[in-house]
Amino acid sequence: MAVEFRLILAGAPPVDEVAALTAATPDETPQPASIPGLFTARLYNQRGYAISVRAGTHGYYEAHTDNDAPWEWEPDTYVNVTFSLRADDLADKGIPNMVAAALRILTGRSEDAALIQDGNFLLLTRTDGVTRTHRTHWWNHYHLDHLING
Repeated sequence: MAVEFRLILAGAPPVDEVAALTAATPDETPQPASIPGLFTARLYNQRGYAISVRAGTHGYYEAHTDNDAPWEWEPDTYVNVTFSLRADDLADKGIPNMVAAALRILTGRSEDAALIQDGNFLLLTRTDGVTRTHRTHWWNHYHLDHLING
């Protein structure tokens, strides 16, 4: 069973630049796939996930925030960074490395953003430069609450 996380950046940042920000080392940079505008890397051994980066238009995302309150977002244009994690690598490797990659992207870009788990749970938003974490128990469980001022 896999767990999927999506980091969505509003607007039209260059996909190759976003892909480059995901890499902890140059050899981990997602490369162009056979589909134009799609960059991918299989980093299961190194980071505990596979990653894909692609641009899109007319997006629609919905998830549940704290206390299961509904949240919706419809960016006209966006870049979607998808992390697919294996269940057996979640706690030790996958989630810490995925969050580190997401933070590299957020540090390197200024667009509004959201991080969603499995299309259901909103974990982070950035609006007008203000980053806010959601589902505090998730961040605490993985000992990541210190990484982002929420």
